[in-house]
Amino acid sequence: MRLSGEKWEEMGYCGFFTSCVEPFPIIKTVFRGATKVTLDAKGRLAIPTRYRERIQSRCDGQLVVTVDKDYCLLIYPFPDWEEIERKLVRLPSLNKRARRLQRLMVGHATEVDLDGHGRILLSRELREFAGLDRQAVLIGQGNKFELWDEDSWNQKRDEWLREDDEADLSSELESLSL
Repeated sequence: MRLSGEKWEEMGYCGFFTSCVEPFPIIKTVFRGATKVTLDAKGRLAIPTRYRERIQSRCDGQLVVTVDKDYCLLIYPFPDWEEIERKLVRLPSLNKRARRLQRLMVGHATEVDLDGHGRILLSRELREFAGLDRQAVLIGQGNKFELWDEDSWNQKRDEWLREDDEADLSSELESLSL
């Protein structure tokens, strides 16, 4: 019996009928940094130019926006959101905390597309939840963005910097050298 490269291409190196082109592809788009942004009168947010190509190549401009318990918005590339959503819907529905998280994150999840000018339209409900009016801050968080009202971000950031929570560090964080 001989191995067939054609069969592997058909099956995908991952063992599924898929379009992956290399063994066990790890496709992670890294978003980092803080950027001040402005929402226009219609609630559109222009994604900074430096992220647009990554978003296009990762998810063809398809994003999902949802809410976070800190009253900001989370913006995920669509494939990353699907992974999060699968985990959320598998949580035990009889668990009160799990149901709340599902209601918040899945219940508010909204699909948006980058338009020809690199903008996304945020619904009125999402903007109201996060207190977004005009000035905002887009915070890269690796596989997603957080979108904060600028004043709320500044207040929370300063609050977090003042906190003395060294006693709460897990062993993984304690070993991190900065």
